[in-house]
Amino acid sequence: MTTFVRAPRVLAAPEPVAVTSAQRATTHMIASLLLDYPEEGTVTDRLDASEAALAGPDAPPEPVAAVLRRFIAAARDLGPRGLAEHYVETFDRRRRCCLYLTYYAVGDTRQRGSAILAFKEALAAAGWEMTNDELPDYLPVVLELSARSGDEIADVLLSSHREGIEVLRAALTDAHSPYTDLVEAVSMTLPEIDGATADRIRALVAAGPPTETVGVTDTLPFPTLPVRSALTGLAPAAATQETRS
Repeated sequence: MTTFVRAPRVLAAPEPVAVTSAQRATTHMIASLLLDYPEEGTVTDRLDASEAALAGPDAPPEPVAAVLRRFIAAARDLGPRGLAEHYVETFDRRRRCCLYLTYYAVGDTRQRGSAILAFKEALAAAGWEMTNDELPDYLPVVLELSARSGDEIADVLLSSHREGIEVLRAALTDAHSPYTDLVEAVSMTLPEIDGATADRIRALVAAGPPTETVGVTDTLPFPTLPVRSALTGLAPAAATQETRS
């Protein structure tokens, strides 16, 4: 019988793959480069650099590398213009395909500003700062921080927003987007999902990001204490590191 609607898809979590810190950094840097908007003048260079990294000494294990190579092949088939058009159609026009992690945690509510500030403080705590007007909760920014700093703060940001990453992966799968492979590769390098997180993922897939409610509190629905604690003991740095422009 033909049906017109169905519940949003909940995907099984990918099997975690054992990676070294260098292999994880390679994976996250490739995902950061390729999840950003594919500007026609730079996307070919990004694909070439990613392909070279996958042939280098710190390449991730084959299950992860194969997924990344699959995206690179699909991107080359689409070509720079086709990839850019697909990117806009996917990330700009689909509510669940959002690359801003706080959106999955707090939606477009009054808490969004506080959530973004928590990310900005996290970068400062790790000794890094933004070099452009992008928001600090942008997934490629967090992945670059993870790849370049190796700081546990990046781990906190990724693990405390695992639900958003998995909802994004499910939404990209539903959209039949090759960008699924980049998020899949990242997910494979993260710790195994526990039962409580799996329940939150199912709830978020079913209901979508939060909407504004009366009497909303200032407490954010993800841990920020590790970040804020790190800030308290942060010594002034002689030179501040910066993320990619």
